[in-house]
Amino acid sequence: MLAERMKKWPEQWEQRGIQRGRIETMRETALNLINMNILTDAQIAQASGLTEAEVKALRTEARH
Repeated sequence: MLAERMKKWPEQWEQRGIQRGRIETMRETALNLINMNILTDAQIAQASGLTEAEVKALRTEARH
């Protein structure tokens, strides 16, 4: 049982890495759009794939 789980670990780690990369790309896209100061949070959320709440949090972070 343990041996079977261990075989799956590398694949799980790779998937987690891919997911983290996607999230980072989404955040970077949103930050770039925030810095352009042209779009609303709703539009940025739609373009980046983040939620409006996540965009608002990024906008707050960008101000500090």
